[in-house]
Amino acid sequence: MPTLNSTTVTAVPASLATPRYDRSALTAGIVHFGVGGFHRAHQAMYLDRLMNTGRALDWAICGVGVLPSDARMKQVMDNQDCLYTLVVKNPDGTREGRVIGSIVEYLFAPDDPEAVIEKMASAEIRIVSLTVTEGGYNFHHVTGDFKADNPDMLHDLQPGAAPRTTFGLVTEALARRRQRGLAPFTVMSCDNIQGNGDVARTMFTAFANLKDPELGAWVAANVPFPNSMVDRITPVTTDADRAAIAGEFGFDDGWPVVCEPFEQWVLEDHFSLGRPPFEDARVQLVKDVEPYELMKLRLLNASHQGMCYFGYLAGYRYAHEVAQDALFAQFLLDYMDNEATPTLQPVPGIDLESYKRTLIERFSNEYVQDTLARLCAESSDRIPKWLLPVIRINLDQGGPIHRSAAIVASWARYDEGTDEQGSPIDVVDRLKEPLMEAAARQREEPLAFIANREVFGDLMDNERFVAAYALALKDLHARGARAALESLRSRS
Repeated sequence: MPTLNSTTVTAVPASLATPRYDRSALTAGIVHFGVGGFHRAHQAMYLDRLMNTGRALDWAICGVGVLPSDARMKQVMDNQDCLYTLVVKNPDGTREGRVIGSIVEYLFAPDDPEAVIEKMASAEIRIVSLTVTEGGYNFHHVTGDFKADNPDMLHDLQPGAAPRTTFGLVTEALARRRQRGLAPFTVMSCDNIQGNGDVARTMFTAFANLKDPELGAWVAANVPFPNSMVDRITPVTTDADRAAIAGEFGFDDGWPVVCEPFEQWVLEDHFSLGRPPFEDARVQLVKDVEPYELMKLRLLNASHQGMCYFGYLAGYRYAHEVAQDALFAQFLLDYMDNEATPTLQPVPGIDLESYKRTLIERFSNEYVQDTLARLCAESSDRIPKWLLPVIRINLDQGGPIHRSAAIVASWARYDEGTDEQGSPIDVVDRLKEPLMEAAARQREEPLAFIANREVFGDLMDNERFVAAYALALKDLHARGARAALESLRSRS
């Protein structure tokens, strides 16, 4: 069976949409770090949408991989001329496929960091964008400070060192542009972090200051870091997805992307060297992203945490299984209505009641096959940013916290490493060892898990939170996830 590439794409079935533009006429205006499934279902898709109308042809993407694991993406991108299939899975079971052509080059930084730096230092590149996950910003998850003692950062800060981090590569490119009299590119974060542009500004400026204080001052004064809110559920690609594409369209795609039909991108209009006409691709350009990002982080993302641990412990393995269970769905709505929504600002143009109900519908899409294991991963990066702010605001304002505290307790119970049927749980987290060690002690020491101040800060010192957390954890141990949720419902 042929592999998808620039030659074979001309022979695909008519049911599969393909680029309507001449890819040979594209030029890269964007360098993107972190070419995973989400980027390819989101930013790259928006640009492909514009290109199909004859616009943004000088805003194609040069992808960059920094981690050793990115070598596989490099191989796929090279084999397929950077083409890939995006398949939207609708709730009624129908599928919509299209080939995305907006990525035109992929560089693997460990092989040739100089090529990556020079690409960004060239005048054609006007935006450097990022989807490097929360952990990729190198900030302390309690203090928010740049972690200057990170060994990779220490390496990149050495004079003459060949950079091996995103910080080292981007900062060296900015330094060269400054030396050559070129205006700086915009650094555009597309990660699920509150104030992602502000976080990027703080971290990149901190690195640049350590490298060269004059460069740091120049970055702070001249480089735009727009905030953004991005949303599209994009589960991990499976072998079944690859097989379905081969069977339906008659070619092999080494790394297709599957996603839900919903999409949203809210972006601050703050760029140094122009931008694509994103608004014509249904991107919301705004002056202030914060109301939208708080809505998404505290409703969608925190609800993912609300469903994944309880659901996994109860024996479910997919998000749709949990969302289609009336007990779990009502718990999520109760959390959103009573604990999350009161912490939000007004969101211009958004009907929050409709948005919350739409979330349950999105979670219930059985064809997306979003795994609970994906939602449970890297909790120590996610919970502090998405859920703990809800708890802290409600503690300050006297609002309810028992559902939020129960979500934290469900995480603690999950990190014991077995579900309620005794099956092992593969905990994936940067703090796996200390968290699992604490969870292993919590039947005798109920507060062991939340004693980790790197994750929870001073929450253990709050009697109201401790009481709600301990009650939920006791219920989980004594009666299980479903009964614990029923108890929460009765206390509403």
